[in-house]
Amino acid sequence: MIDVTTENFEAEVIAASATTPVLVDFWAPWCGPCKSLGPILEKLETEYAGRFKLVKIDSDKEQQIAGMFGIRSIPTCVLLMNGQPVDGFTGAQPESQVREFLDKHVPPAVEEEPLAIEPTIDELAAADPAAALEKLQHAVATDPVNDEARFDYIRLLLLQGRVDDAKVAFAPVITKTAQVRRYDSLQRWMHALDAASGLTPGAVPQAELQARITTNKRDFDARFGLAQHLMAQQQWTQAMDELLEILMRDKAWNEDQARKSFIAVLDIIDKPKVKVADGQIPPDDPVVASYRRRLSSVVLC
Repeated sequence: MIDVTTENFEAEVIAASATTPVLVDFWAPWCGPCKSLGPILEKLETEYAGRFKLVKIDSDKEQQIAGMFGIRSIPTCVLLMNGQPVDGFTGAQPESQVREFLDKHVPPAVEEEPLAIEPTIDELAAADPAAALEKLQHAVATDPVNDEARFDYIRLLLLQGRVDDAKVAFAPVITKTAQVRRYDSLQRWMHALDAASGLTPGAVPQAELQARITTNKRDFDARFGLAQHLMAQQQWTQAMDELLEILMRDKAWNEDQARKSFIAVLDIIDKPKVKVADGQIPPDDPVVASYRRRLSSVVLC
């Protein structure tokens, strides 16, 4: 809202109306109805967000301007477009009628285009694996210290069975596994892949491990080895079930290896969180949420 005088009338009313409808409110400080109409006009100017411009003219002080418009009583509102009066009203009108008056003349509100939600890496990989890898490879090359991009890149390579390429991408950050938990999780997955492939000294075939567990359900070495085979096959929930069997009987087994491997699986299968239309972040995947609760109940009990 702008107070207009003879000095700025040309600029604030006539010139301004060439691009935006200008509503001129003729009023006076002693006028009771003016005091009830004024706040309505100011509220609507804010609400209409630039679709019209409100100016106020004190008819007592600016009698020359009031005379130009033939003002006989106040409050009187005159709407100008392209330098010419096009409509107006007199008296303190309720908000609904002022709104109806404005809607006849001012441009309609422009509906904002909904923000496009960029697909997650998992969604992109499902639709176009090559494009997803190319995008992540570029992100890592552009910003080598971007741990999030590198994690996603290595993870996607492993998901696609490109173990050697994943190890090459992992080599520059291998010393960070103690500081970055998700790198530790990737390393545990790669160890599982090596064990399942027989590359680890002393690796035991899956069938032999299952036979040992059948004979002795407390053979934790066999259960852990089976969990590694299941991780290598991307049978995530089955792998976590085996690790839980260990944790329920020995929470700190083998220097916490079962718990750390369980967390590694959660890191691997947990999907990126993307804000939805209302700005909220969707909840965890039901499987991830369920296994997080199961781990907490075992570790904390």
